[in-house]
Amino acid sequence: MTARVQLAPLDEESLEPLLSVAAAEAQPEEVMPPVSAPAGWSQARREAFRVFHRLHFGGLGGPTRTQMYAVVVAGAVVGMIRLCHRDEPGDMETGLWLGRSARGQGIGRAALRELLFEAARHGAHAVHATTTSGNTAALALLRDCGARLRSDDGLVHAEIRLPH
Repeated sequence: MTARVQLAPLDEESLEPLLSVAAAEAQPEEVMPPVSAPAGWSQARREAFRVFHRLHFGGLGGPTRTQMYAVVVAGAVVGMIRLCHRDEPGDMETGLWLGRSARGQGIGRAALRELLFEAARHGAHAVHATTTSGNTAALALLRDCGARLRSDDGLVHAEIRLPH
């Protein structure tokens, strides 16, 4: 049985634990946009990670219209999930990553289900996600949460319709 998964809005207090998980259990390209910095988790890349995530501290009503959440299990940050507005009213987008030690335990599924509840609470009628055709774990998670999938040039676009 998976421990209780909580979503905590990402803030200064949870940013360093999130960076620690990222650096210890993920590759930079799995958890942040590409940056010009030395390979691996260099100091420059760590600082870019901080800057990128701080840009989204304003939440859904802020300039980036994005709320990032630390995924927390048993009091420990194990990854991140985000929710952001899209241009179409009622449409939102999500993305998720977990440290290697948290994968394969149902934590991603629980986090996505919590996020879908949050999206509905904020008036969304659909949540979208994009992944690669080779990311079988993400595809299984999206299918399990009711996503309709559409392939396009190596990418898979998912749409999860939310109840009214």
